[in-house]
Amino acid sequence: MPLFQPRHLLATGLLGTALLSTLNAQTATTPVAAGSAASAEASAPQASGRFPLTVDSIMRGPALVGYPPTGLRWSGDGTRLYFEWQARDEDESATWVVAADGSGLRRLSDEDRRLAPPVVGQWDRARRRVLAAARGDIALLDTVAGTRTELTRTTGGESSPRWGRDETSVTFVRDGGLFLLPLNGGGVQQIAESGPKTPDPKKTDSQAALTAEETELLAHARETKRKRERDEARRDKESLPKLELRGRQTATDLQLDASGKYVWAVVTERPESARTADVPDYVTETGYVGDLPGRTKVGDVQNKVMLAVLDLQSRKATWLALPEAGGTEKEPRELRWGMPVLSDDGAIAVASVRSSDNKDRWLVRIDPATGKATVLDHLHDEAWVREGFGPGPSSYGWLPESHRVWFISERTGWMHLYVVDANVGGEARALTSGEWEITDVATSRDRRTFYLTTTEADPGERHVYAVGVDGGARARLTTMTGSSEGEISPDGKSIGLIYSAGNRPPEVYVAAYGGTAPATRVTTSPTQEWTSYRWLDPQVVTFPSRDGKTLHARLYTPEMVGAKRHASRPAVLFVHGAGYLQNAHRYWSSYYREYMFHHLLAARGYVVLDVDYRASAGYGRDWRTAIYRHMGGKDLEDIVDGAKYLATAQRVDPKRIGLYGGSYGGFITLMAMFTTPEMFAAGAALRPVTDWAHYNHPYTANILNLPQSDKEAYRRSSPIYFADGLKGALLICHGLVDVNVHAQDSIRLAQKLIELRKEHWELALYPVEDHAFEEATSWADEYRRILKLFEDNLKQTQNAER
Repeated sequence: MPLFQPRHLLATGLLGTALLSTLNAQTATTPVAAGSAASAEASAPQASGRFPLTVDSIMRGPALVGYPPTGLRWSGDGTRLYFEWQARDEDESATWVVAADGSGLRRLSDEDRRLAPPVVGQWDRARRRVLAAARGDIALLDTVAGTRTELTRTTGGESSPRWGRDETSVTFVRDGGLFLLPLNGGGVQQIAESGPKTPDPKKTDSQAALTAEETELLAHARETKRKRERDEARRDKESLPKLELRGRQTATDLQLDASGKYVWAVVTERPESARTADVPDYVTETGYVGDLPGRTKVGDVQNKVMLAVLDLQSRKATWLALPEAGGTEKEPRELRWGMPVLSDDGAIAVASVRSSDNKDRWLVRIDPATGKATVLDHLHDEAWVREGFGPGPSSYGWLPESHRVWFISERTGWMHLYVVDANVGGEARALTSGEWEITDVATSRDRRTFYLTTTEADPGERHVYAVGVDGGARARLTTMTGSSEGEISPDGKSIGLIYSAGNRPPEVYVAAYGGTAPATRVTTSPTQEWTSYRWLDPQVVTFPSRDGKTLHARLYTPEMVGAKRHASRPAVLFVHGAGYLQNAHRYWSSYYREYMFHHLLAARGYVVLDVDYRASAGYGRDWRTAIYRHMGGKDLEDIVDGAKYLATAQRVDPKRIGLYGGSYGGFITLMAMFTTPEMFAAGAALRPVTDWAHYNHPYTANILNLPQSDKEAYRRSSPIYFADGLKGALLICHGLVDVNVHAQDSIRLAQKLIELRKEHWELALYPVEDHAFEEATSWADEYRRILKLFEDNLKQTQNAER
């Protein structure tokens, strides 16, 4: 789990080979127009008017700016575009639909929603029918006819639907078994089951000796034994093939091989002695303290993920191994296997395999008959291998009518696209290259064209390019500054877009693909009150780091909002969260509350800087892994260099600089206040990690290894060990029901500060808030405290000179 997981608003959808000329003709800062009226509204921001720039006002959140639409998908005939969107006055998201020409927008009723294509589903090759798993049942939707067929309706939990037998049947998983349902008639057939082996009855030595003596002595006993063994053998032959598992093992996914002879099984083994850290919930309906399910801490034993293949005829299972991964025969290296992806003809299965320490990733071809895995591609990273965009086909897949596999890799230091022949192996061929990275991959309906979202134009922008499956020149499809998430209709006639700019939240647009008519805006998320204010399209500046790298940052100055700098010349740095995140970009930020708060600070005379420090997304592998074994090293240096930039280029008072941030940003704030106290007069650490040995395993182990084996990395990266360095004013804020970074982190730090007899710090706890706050009152309380911290310590002479 990353420290902060925002909803990314990148261009991640499927786009065609030539985007609308009208979209490309728009100016760099103007969102797509929906006609003359929309065009006037979407141009330059309006002058300040009715909107009150106060903490209470801007912390209304979605009630003010709206919720971003997500999940674009078309009906099979391309006549209707569906998406998820939560209206400002509703408490849950709903499915909406609009015609391809932008008319007839409506919110679907619960009954109509059942007929809409799912956000995530298994589509057939014609892109008309789709399989959906919902609430433990499997349904088949025909998105052209508008029909829904319930394939299962049971109290059990069905999952993992897949097309089988040339799309004439459907397979699914239930209770550790694999089932097959023919679509042309016939009942459900169970193909295989999984579970622990039925143990033989245990006998004492005395009982075993007596049984042996009895069958040797009496012919009747011998005949009884013979018949019993015959009947047991007959039952075993007639029973379902079974994947026998050990205790704590569960088959979490099962797939029928295209040949029908084998079943692939992903098996998870729960650790025997891992301990979870539960989170107390103090404000409950019953009035009693409850417990929220927690997680293990880094370094504790984790789940194992294995792969087995079951031969349905011989009933024997083979557990996959990869000798090339290292280790010994008795103690092989621990690996995490993914479910294989089958070629179009079903002849070849390819799976992704990762070492548990995430320093190696292999793509392997697997022979189901023998279980032999042949390495097609291997990537090693002394720090950690980036996960890509998600499991399975989102990071690799098959090219049509061939045995060529495409995949993404950071082998050159930048995430690029490669192709390898699964029949012959050999060196993979790069389809893209350069000092920029791919942030998403999609393919056309016939899978003969790749659509790549990249940072090629600028690290702070996301544009979509088309390139053929054999490589060659890329065609740039988008030119507007900002972010576009697009989905081309199956008939190739229409395109749906979600577009945002630096000062405009994301909205849905539809247009004729390849036409000249302006796109039609479908949604309007912000209130008129919000759009009445002149919101900045933030200026992205660059400046050098101490080691000669180029740092990117968003800059807000009083002059930009029509204000004057305060006489004391104060400044604030904002530190965004982590989990591979970027914020110095030119599209709508997931930190939109902070975006508005920076306007408030600028209006009060502050200069504000928002830096993409080392390990931020969009700048390549070396930038990403610069924090390996030392968080609070290069990343903190970049923040300190940002403060020096403010002092020199923006002429702020170097003694009146504050900083704040949440999650990883809260961690950096603490490291800054404790290890570079001469640089920052005040800091607000929100939901911060204070001791990395208490955070989760997947995120932390990648960067710092394990606390029991790399104690130095954890000690030099954890603020609690440097708390004695605090000199300035510190505010710590934390939600009590934070199941990501536990409130225990801040409470332990508070105890340490008490023991050190430190002054000028305070801790605010929020009883009903998780890692990401939800209540507007909590947001407002937190940011009133932050504002007071800066007002009291960056403008008041006696505090600033303390």
